[in-house]
This record gives sequence, C-alpha cells and structure tokens, in this order.
Amino acid sequence: MTQNTALPNINGQTVLITGGTGSFGNELLQLIKDTDVKEIRIFSRDELKQEDMRVKLKNSKIKFYIGDVRDRSSVDQVMDGVDLAFHAAALKQVPSCEFFPMQAVMTNIVGSHNVVESAIAHRVRSLVCLSTDKAVMPVNAMGMSKGLMEKVATAAARRLGAGDTMISCVRYGNVMYSRGSVIPLFIGQIKQGLPLTVTDPNMTRFLLSLRSAIDLVLFAFEHAHQGDLFVRKAPACTVADLAQALKNLFQSSVPVEIIGTRHAEKLLETLATAGEIARSEDMGDYLRVRMDDRDLNYAKYFTEGNLEELQIDDYTSHNTERLTVPQVETLLRSLPSVQRELEQWHAR
Repeated sequence: MTQNTALPNINGQTVLITGGTGSFGNELLQLIKDTDVKEIRIFSRDELKQEDMRVKLKNSKIKFYIGDVRDRSSVDQVMDGVDLAFHAAALKQVPSCEFFPMQAVMTNIVGSHNVVESAIAHRVRSLVCLSTDKAVMPVNAMGMSKGLMEKVATAAARRLGAGDTMISCVRYGNVMYSRGSVIPLFIGQIKQGLPLTVTDPNMTRFLLSLRSAIDLVLFAFEHAHQGDLFVRKAPACTVADLAQALKNLFQSSVPVEIIGTRHAEKLLETLATAGEIARSEDMGDYLRVRMDDRDLNYAKYFTEGNLEELQIDDYTSHNTERLTVPQVETLLRSLPSVQRELEQWHAR
C-alpha cells in the first residue's frame, strides 16, 4: 500500500459532496472537517442519514441539503457559492440497475449532467466526478450509465477554456468493505456459520481501500487539466482467494458454495482500455488519461489511426498485480472495518 495523499489547500473554501451521506462522503468528511475549510455541504436525498450525521458530528461548518441530482433546481441551490465539488451521487448496485435501467439513466446520466452544468453556471473552481471500472467496456446498465456520465463530463470539458470550471473524472475498482460488496457479505456468512456463496471462483476483482479511493480524488483535484480522467492502479485477486483469506482471518471452516454469476457480472474488470493507455501519462500510482480533444471533422477518425494501441493490452484485474492469499489477508487486516469485525468475533 502507498502513503496517503496529502490534503490539498482548501482553507477558506466551500466544498460540496453530492451523495455525501455514502461511504465516500463520510470518509472525505472525516478528512477535511477539522481543516480551515469554510463550509462543507452534504447533498443527498436521505434525510435520516443526514440527521444521523448532524447529531454525531455537531459541526457548524457542515451544512446539510436535502435534494436530488435529478432535480436541477435543488442542484442549483446547493451549488451557489461552492468552490470545489465532488460528485459521488449515483446508483451503484449492478442488479438494481439491471431491473430498473431508467432509474440508472435518470440518476447517473441526467443527474450528472445537472451537476456538471450547474457547476459551470455557478463558476465552481473544480468539479471531480467519481466513476468505476464497470464503465469500461460495460456489460450492465450500471456500467453503461457511468460510462455515459464520463462522456457527459468530457463533452462539457471540451467547450471550456482557461478560467472556467475545471472538470475531471476519476475511475477506480471495487472499494473493499463498501456497502453491498462481497467482503461484508462473506463476513456475515462466516459469523452465521453459513456457506460462502461464491459466484465464480476464477472471477477477479481489483482491491482498493476507501482511503486509496479518497486519495485518488484528492490527487485529481490537485493535478487535473481540463477533461482529464485519472485511474488508480490497484492489485487484484480471485474471488476464491478472497473467500479463503477471510476464512483464514476468522479461523472458519465454513464451506464454499459455487452459485454462478449474477445478472450482468463480468469475469474480470477493466480500469483502462488500450486506447486510453496509449494517450495516458504514468504518474506512479495513477494514470492520467488525457481528454480526446478531436473535433467533429470525421476525416480524422477515418484516416488517422494509432498503431501504438495495437501493441498495448487493456489494464484489467486479470493482468494487474495478483495478490496471494496471505497478501490478501494482510490487506484485509489493514481495513478498520475488518479490524472491528475481527475484534467482535474474537471477543464473543
């Protein structure tokens, strides 16, 4: 694991987090609430989570706004006076988006368009939009809608110039122990003595801590040029090895049950295509993918190619660094949420 990215200078700034009651919003809030930031605005449609945060934090710098990214008027209200915005509001569950694809369209595409256009209209200094590896060569509605979110942001960035809102995107893989993910599912099954329900033991997934995802967003804020997309490099493991690592940590002998893939799941995930890598800059832990700034002169598309792309592989969870079971155990032990689960398990 790499060192955490230093916090950017946000002294005297007003910061907005859309979807601010989620895992990302809570983590970012914890990092910046004790700085000299002027104001932090939490924007979401979940009044109960907002009330819980308000009661728990008791911080006058944190302001709560009820609203929905689908409603441009509520976005405009919260955007007025903002210096820096992080767009995290989204529908993220793959099966839910498969059964209700228009809901994914309304939130992830139309809602993101509202956020982007409102940020530009209110002259926000910088807007960072959060995306996912599922947006690359998508096979499900969630990934397709997030891929189009990236296109909405890029299209807006193309028309902007110096002094306008800086628009960038970040793309990262699965955040470990995030809500609805497989790690809390497996831990819950272990504690109940149930079989671990593995979809496909050969399925690979990127492994990223929530703090590493936050670091990526902060890095984008500090280094973005107009229309940049930043990718966080990450190791991966198979689902079978993840299940075994958790069994080892909890000293459990529950069996593993292969249940088959769920709706629209991939065998592997892709963080960057060969074409994106060909126009990217390697920045150590991150890739900066420059915006494709070609115009609508289609002759360029049909007569100009890039032979370099033919010699580059996509960056996937199959060809990134593959962690062994002991390495996965070490990574899991570093997560505060898993540490708490282990403490409770051993104290029973």
